[in-house]
Amino acid sequence: MKRTSSKVFFFPVFLSLILFFSPSIIIAQKTDSVSFHPQIEGTIRAKYEYNTSLDASRFQVRNARFSVNGNFNSIVSYKTEIDLSDEGQTKMLDAYIRLQPQNWWTFTLGQQKIPFSTDNLRSPHLLYFANRSFIGKQLTALRDVGATLGIFNKKNLPVELYTGIYNGEGLYNQEEWKTSFSFVFRSVIHPTENIHLSFNYNSIQPEDKRMNLYDIGGYIDANNWHFETEFFYKTYADNFFTPTKGFFIFSDYDIHLANQKTVKIIRPLLRYDFMTDNNKGYKSVNGIYETDDIARSRITGGITLCMDKPFLNDIRINYEKYFYEKGIENKDDKFVIEFVVRF
Repeated sequence: MKRTSSKVFFFPVFLSLILFFSPSIIIAQKTDSVSFHPQIEGTIRAKYEYNTSLDASRFQVRNARFSVNGNFNSIVSYKTEIDLSDEGQTKMLDAYIRLQPQNWWTFTLGQQKIPFSTDNLRSPHLLYFANRSFIGKQLTALRDVGATLGIFNKKNLPVELYTGIYNGEGLYNQEEWKTSFSFVFRSVIHPTENIHLSFNYNSIQPEDKRMNLYDIGGYIDANNWHFETEFFYKTYADNFFTPTKGFFIFSDYDIHLANQKTVKIIRPLLRYDFMTDNNKGYKSVNGIYETDDIARSRITGGITLCMDKPFLNDIRINYEKYFYEKGIENKDDKFVIEFVVRF
């Protein structure tokens, strides 16, 4: 039987002691203007897709998310979120408790999004395209159970720092005792109000071999334009698989319509993204590390119609053109129209 290393054992214990004996928690007895009423929120994404490669089509409910969040007191909040139809499957997403004794730091314990990659962290109603980038879906898509510490500086050069420790097994394998964990670090810098830069690192060991994920990204908003890019790189211990790379770049332009009762913004968009062969850290039934996601690239063009409030309500119209290496049949070119409501 393997013995848990002292580093793995004492890290969460030490962090817990800091949190529960911190003077900032002890003196935070006052109740300020915090609402204690639970808030119910939801996101519904319904779409129609026509696959031009196969001359076939389908209807799909991509998301039917509902969440309840609120405050227990002035320093403790909570959130729970479920997706009743993630492409037809029901999934429990978030279930965590968050401590925030001071404005400059938070501690979150439970089931949550791992702070890695801006596109990975973006909620479905905030996506620019109907389908996420390869980085956001195939290469990250990270949710796990663990603890996250966030530190924030809003003066001079605004910076956000996140570090966390997680089981590394995703959402549905929480009973197994762990001797190795997933670790993450993320820093976000805002040189100016309209510039966002992020630097990310994640180390994870699903089975026998550890993988290290690196990601750097940024975006800029200027004169109704939005430019965004991200680069992903993953290495594998003992070189059991060729390093994986991922990249995307996209831009959109907001055309504001005056005196319109329904459509307020027309948003043309264009994106290019690619990825190389990817392995998720598990051996195949043959006992070897094989490719889980094959190399591909894609050009996505489209337009989004942003409707008037009171709710966020978008219509996304996209066309995706895929490119594969020689000898691999392309079955993925598609036209997508998606309705999104956030309430």
